[in-house]
Amino acid sequence: MTEHDKGAHISTIVSADVWEATCKEIGDGRWNLLALWGDTGLVRMALWDTRENEITLIGLACPEGTFPSVARHHPPALRLERAIKDLFGLVPLDTPDTRPWLDHGRWGVCEPLGQNRPAVAKTPYVFLPAEGESLHKIPVGPVHAGIIEPGHFRFTASGETVVRLEERLGYVHRGIEQLMAGADLPHAAKLAGRVSGDSTVAYQLAFARAAENALGHAAPPRAHWLRALMAEMERIANHLGDIGAICNDASFPLMQAHCGILRERVLRAAGNCFGHRLMRDLIVPGGVTADISAKATDILRRLLDVLQKDLPPLVRLYDNTPSLLERTVGTGILKPKLARQYAAGGYIGRASGRNFDARRMIHYPPYGALNFEVQMRLDGDVNARVWIRILEVKQSIALIRQILDGMPEGNIFAPPPLAGTPREGYALVEGFRGDVFVWLGLDAEGRVRRCHLRDPSWFQWPLLEAAIEGNIVADFPLCNKSFNCSYAGHDL
Repeated sequence: MTEHDKGAHISTIVSADVWEATCKEIGDGRWNLLALWGDTGLVRMALWDTRENEITLIGLACPEGTFPSVARHHPPALRLERAIKDLFGLVPLDTPDTRPWLDHGRWGVCEPLGQNRPAVAKTPYVFLPAEGESLHKIPVGPVHAGIIEPGHFRFTASGETVVRLEERLGYVHRGIEQLMAGADLPHAAKLAGRVSGDSTVAYQLAFARAAENALGHAAPPRAHWLRALMAEMERIANHLGDIGAICNDASFPLMQAHCGILRERVLRAAGNCFGHRLMRDLIVPGGVTADISAKATDILRRLLDVLQKDLPPLVRLYDNTPSLLERTVGTGILKPKLARQYAAGGYIGRASGRNFDARRMIHYPPYGALNFEVQMRLDGDVNARVWIRILEVKQSIALIRQILDGMPEGNIFAPPPLAGTPREGYALVEGFRGDVFVWLGLDAEGRVRRCHLRDPSWFQWPLLEAAIEGNIVADFPLCNKSFNCSYAGHDL
């Protein structure tokens, strides 16, 4: 079943035997796990068929409150299972790790999306042991220098060399899925746009497409092109910010200064054209809420000219600074095998040889009518992740030119119909960080019964632990910034 199949019921409820057999096939590489989440009395999975290039959704009823562990066969599912236990109280059987994940014992309740019981005293969180001579531990966070979000990193090191890194996240949990429950579509769309602030366009697009998928509704063609325009502007702004920040962490702030100027130009252009620098609350089920004028089109074309003129000298500066390349080349290598196993999206996966881009694989409009190539490298180091960003900025500039040249006339919004019956819908879209997945369950009145939003960081954070092993502690900020995983998007 592809994303374009529409109808009231899109998930297939399977038996425990079929669930178990599917888990084994995921472990064998037959499927990529896109998402794993809880529902009322159910667990659900979204799978990418690596042979047929299709998405399939299955669910398993859990009358006893348990389900066969996916992580027992496929380690990338582990943190997702731990989150399901924390939020819904559904217990994965034979899971390799029974520790809590999002629940730090400070909510006041247990299983807030399940039985919503009063909180019970929790035992202290136990980090995994590491044994060996002359090993020492270095705790970092959750409070960090600067204004980055909170997350805890526990290093085990031998001298300066990292032997193990273990993350503990969940500090930014806001209960997004619970806030979604009972909301009408306009309010839920606003919540979706606030899951991760740097990906507000991607999340609003994924939510809108999931709602349209559930209702069997299509936005007007012009709205699709405007959505893509916003998505590519968001991609450019974030990639420019990341390139500069990575270079700054490698003690080369000159690049950050110049990239920051270009990023600011993109944000100002977005604000002048759409009324909001981050383009928040502009994509809604049924279309978009703002159009671009002829004046705005001129602003965007001038922006593209500036980017095409100013970017190449910065790329040469990066590539011709030996002291900078000494820090980025060969540092934080993510092996292609791990990238494939975790179905790592975005620049992390593509820098390690995983040829996946939802714009190309799903062909959601208008990308099926646009010319572009998926950028990919095999090096898997910090330098490769920088270069994927550089190449994608260039590609997004070309895409925006195509969008401006090919923008159809017409309406930008078509009101979605009433649901009438309970419905489901889902969408997979390509944000700047990777593929964003949204599954949406609507009641008969068209209000949200349940919504699950999966950030690409769920499958990227664990890979940072692998990429830092064997590097020195001082290179962690550089590796971390080259991944730039979302705390808020992960923690929900």
